Amino acid sequence: MSIRLYVGNLSRELQRQDFEGVFAPYGDDLVSVKLISDKKTGKCRGFGFVTVKTEEKADEIVAQLNGQMLEDLPLKVEKALPRAKTESEADSPSGAAKVGSKRPKGTSRKAAAETSASAAAQPDPRWAGQLEKLKEMLAAQTTAS
Repeated sequence: MSIRLYVGNLSRELQRQDFEGVFAPYGDDLVSVKLISDKKTGKCRGFGFVTVKTEEKADEIVAQLNGQMLEDLPLKVEKALPRAKTESEADSPSGAAKVGSKRPKGTSRKAAAETSASAAAQPDPRWAGQLEKLKEMLAAQTTAS
């Protein structure tokens, strides 16, 4: 099973060859290396993805490269979160969203916007525990004042 890694905090001036060069020592264990670039300018958007063959190798790459300097910026390397499926992706047989798909009949734009806003309001599951602690600490401070 392949593991996808997120690589962030990249320079906007970073070239694809330089990005691939960082992962060259792991060449036999890599499935793909992709630097995400802006469609209009062609410059790096500040992040990329690396797909690794095994979880053990992914852990090793994270341990070795997270925090390493690349063009005067510390790399942020972590396991990528799985892609969230939208409602239309879940319904389609291929799992891909349809281009130009319409909202369900009888659903207003406002209702559609509220639905997407409520989904966006959910905390990142990686930080949900820390968020709860912060909320408790804030509540304790406001009641003590």
